[in-house]
Amino acid sequence: MAEIRFDGRVAIVTGAGHGIGRMYALELAARGAKVVVNDLGGARDGAGADQSAADQVVAEITAAGGEAVANYDSVATMKGGANIVQTAVDAYGKVDILVNNAGILRDKSFLKMSEEEWDLVIAVHLKGAFCVTQPAVKLMKAANYGRVIFTSSTSGLYGNFGQCNYGAAKMGLVGIMNTLKLEIANYNIKVNTIAPTAYSRMTSDIFPPEFEKKLNPQFNAPMVLYLASEENDVSGMIYVMGAGWYGRTAVVSGKGVCIGNGIREIHPEEIRDHFQQVNSLAETKPHASGANIFEYMTPLVSK
Repeated sequence: MAEIRFDGRVAIVTGAGHGIGRMYALELAARGAKVVVNDLGGARDGAGADQSAADQVVAEITAAGGEAVANYDSVATMKGGANIVQTAVDAYGKVDILVNNAGILRDKSFLKMSEEEWDLVIAVHLKGAFCVTQPAVKLMKAANYGRVIFTSSTSGLYGNFGQCNYGAAKMGLVGIMNTLKLEIANYNIKVNTIAPTAYSRMTSDIFPPEFEKKLNPQFNAPMVLYLASEENDVSGMIYVMGAGWYGRTAVVSGKGVCIGNGIREIHPEEIRDHFQQVNSLAETKPHASGANIFEYMTPLVSK
């Protein structure tokens, strides 16, 4: 089996001081990548800062014979994102791979959530991915090569009690990917989204202790490394994983039903009478872009 290698490649991993991000950084470096280990070093809720988190991962990588540098900027500002990318340029001259992994939690039920709890989570997850990805993709476009990975969550894809801020941010990343994949398709840049599951400081009070080994963060790294590799040729996909299971998920549309003739008014009673067909996902189809949804409307629009 030919080994997937990253010799000569430069990778940025945000939020790489702990948990899943740390594992990505370690395994990329072990396969030859030069890694920028970004971590503000804050608590799970984003409070505080501690440079030792990133420093410790860099020390692990260099002790094993790899190459890595630390960065302590917050992803949540354009200045921070630019500094993260500049760290890679200053140390290694380029950026080939970006893994957007940084995140915080401020869980609260929808009716009790404060504006601050909403804004902080959106800033780190959603805005943060934009702030780092934009300067990184500019370099990738100039080099005609790049691999970008966004980190979504089952909380955004399917929902989870008490995480409307987190879920909204994580689903928003799918929206960024869906547009970005079209804009950079001609530059050999592949952009994909993952929804990992692991036992870490982010989830240690959610999963029982006996899940710690079953939900090893390492189990998420193989998919990330494959998507970050030269061998990967897919773009615009979403992959869910955990405990050694990997699968694609997608936003799909059912066949639906065409009502009327494309000219006359349509009435709510007609929706009611055809609701079984409207609501059915018996014949589903994923779409490469928003424009593809017009395929369903063609019989009416062309009239």
